[in-house]
Amino acid sequence: MAEGSPWRSLEVLGSVGSTNAVLAAAAADGAPAGTVVAAEHQEAGRGRLDRTWVSPPRAGITVSVLLRPDLPASRRSWLPLLAGVALAEAVRDVTGVRTALKWPNDLLAADGGKLAGVLAEAVPGGVVLGVGLNVSTTPDELPGGGTSLLVQGAATTDRTALLAGFLDRLADRYRRWAAALGDPIGSGLARDYLAWSGTVGSAVSVTLPDGAVVRGVAEAVDWDGRLVVSTEQGRFELAAGDVVHVRRT
Repeated sequence: MAEGSPWRSLEVLGSVGSTNAVLAAAAADGAPAGTVVAAEHQEAGRGRLDRTWVSPPRAGITVSVLLRPDLPASRRSWLPLLAGVALAEAVRDVTGVRTALKWPNDLLAADGGKLAGVLAEAVPGGVVLGVGLNVSTTPDELPGGGTSLLVQGAATTDRTALLAGFLDRLADRYRRWAAALGDPIGSGLARDYLAWSGTVGSAVSVTLPDGAVVRGVAEAVDWDGRLVVSTEQGRFELAAGDVVHVRRT
């Protein structure tokens, strides 16, 4: 690990069910903040809403980090957004592929295909933050709606360079955000997230955890990382939901 890096250790495993599950178990056993676990193959990766994340061996990046921010719980809702910005920056700088962030946790290619997802899970005293990125997955290996850096014409599909780039940018973002006591404005995170956002300003349909659907225009992301949607019935601040970008006709 580079000098000054918050990452204490990096373990690369062959095949696991879920890097988040491995790291959550390690956290329960007292693993320190800054522990990083990656895998060549993840057989039972999980996304939000209990969805699966499947990738062929050595075709993507599956990595989880353990963070223990000493901050109010409301501030921690920015962690998956922070990870999304770091990932978008790394993909741009390493591969040249243009991307956008879909609130709260997806990295999309310019054509709308899903390149990556982020999953933040609370553990005692901290948060496990997991990322799954399709790197060299071929079209016939991708799920519906998915894409990969290979498909998008990336300048390189070097997973080592991508992982190093992501961890560097995540470390920098996290240090600035934590130093600002989780303030998304003072740390510059809110500004940069909006610059990458493909959701804010778009017509959206958001399915909430209870099955209700909110349709309107995404106006902003508020202080607590919630999506603000303006509808005919009023404004809603949404802490969770499955967003679909709706094409205006």
